[in-house]
Amino acid sequence: MQGHRTKDFWAGVVYVTLGLATVILGRDLPMGSAARMGAGYFPTVLGGLLALIGAISAARGLLRPGEAVPRIHIRPMILVIGATFFFAATLEWLGLAVALPIAILITASASSTFRLAPVPVVGLVLFTVFCVLVFVRGLGVPMPMLGTLFGA
Repeated sequence: MQGHRTKDFWAGVVYVTLGLATVILGRDLPMGSAARMGAGYFPTVLGGLLALIGAISAARGLLRPGEAVPRIHIRPMILVIGATFFFAATLEWLGLAVALPIAILITASASSTFRLAPVPVVGLVLFTVFCVLVFVRGLGVPMPMLGTLFGA
């Protein structure tokens, strides 16, 4: 029994943590009912289900042999989490069309195989255009296409 060194165990711990954090953060929101959902209903139910799935995964990791986690790679974790914070912090200032591709590049640089090549750059541009069209134009999500830095 490998116990707490398996990927299933650690994935379960992450799911339980995120699920419980969602439930705790949503506890002050009105719940409502299944027929008339309040603002806290969906995050609470989803967080609870995520925590349950995580508990099952962690238990499975303790009871069954699985692939061991040799070590936790801090640099990629910091880059991915940092890119998320970068996007949130700069969205108003840079706008979606600029903040999104920069955040994606920061996240991609977490990979040891990351190289800036023409095909991925074209994909990045197309994905950014797609997100701008869907979220800003199509759905009308109130986020700037270009931020205050560009006079928007």
